[in-house]
Amino acid sequence: MTNLLIHSMTEFSDIILGSLHAAGVHHIAEVGAEFGGTSQQLAAYAQATGGSLTSIDPAPKREFIDWVNATPAVRHIPAPSLEAMPGLCDIDAWVIDGDHNYYTVFNELRIADELSKRDGKPLLAFLHDVSWPCGRRDFYYAPDRIPPEWRHPHSFDAGVTLGNKGTLPGRGFRGAGQFAVALHEGGPRNGVLTAVEDFIDGARSEERPLAFANVPAVFGLGILFDASAPWAGKVANIVQPYHNNELVASLELNRLRNYLAVIEWQDREAA
Repeated sequence: MTNLLIHSMTEFSDIILGSLHAAGVHHIAEVGAEFGGTSQQLAAYAQATGGSLTSIDPAPKREFIDWVNATPAVRHIPAPSLEAMPGLCDIDAWVIDGDHNYYTVFNELRIADELSKRDGKPLLAFLHDVSWPCGRRDFYYAPDRIPPEWRHPHSFDAGVTLGNKGTLPGRGFRGAGQFAVALHEGGPRNGVLTAVEDFIDGARSEERPLAFANVPAVFGLGILFDASAPWAGKVANIVQPYHNNELVASLELNRLRNYLAVIEWQDREAA
């Protein structure tokens, strides 16, 4: 199933790298490396601009470890994001694709924002998984890291499918022991997009101008940035054509339906 799944942020490389260039970014922090596909693109950009890449991931795949060991210009911090991020400085942009749950993402944005204010830099963050299935439902790689009052009832065995706010025992899109899913979709403090929206609402209460674009493809890419930044207009021109684009969203829905159908076929054969 995994080999058929298009799920990498590398699919958004034109949008991300174009926005980094438009914003004059040099120093990048990445949360969540996995196999390192996006990391390699970000590292190449950083090298070309005389910048740097710091990658945070407590348990990346072997492919990333092998690559980063051979790439001394890239700094890898093998720790959870909420522990590692406060120690960073001089970051121009954040690429966030780590643990896809409300508590983690909200606090990643909070820390990134605090560091940006401290260092006198406009906020620029790219966030994966703002669409289905993580947009309105928490996923947990390490549930024990989430305080109990922020953690929803969850399962490592259940799966999810379109149009079902609950879960399916041993069926649907699931982590097969790699990650857990919240047992219910929607509601307060649940999901990546909910975390982004609540963060933006908090900024608005402080009368801070934040802009957000939602690219509804490949599980969703969110681009959050300071609308008062000198480069904000250039970034807006890049991301605006994709923001809530109905055609892109329709293609993504078709992709998900096809992939879920493949999972269903494979489950029937296995049974």
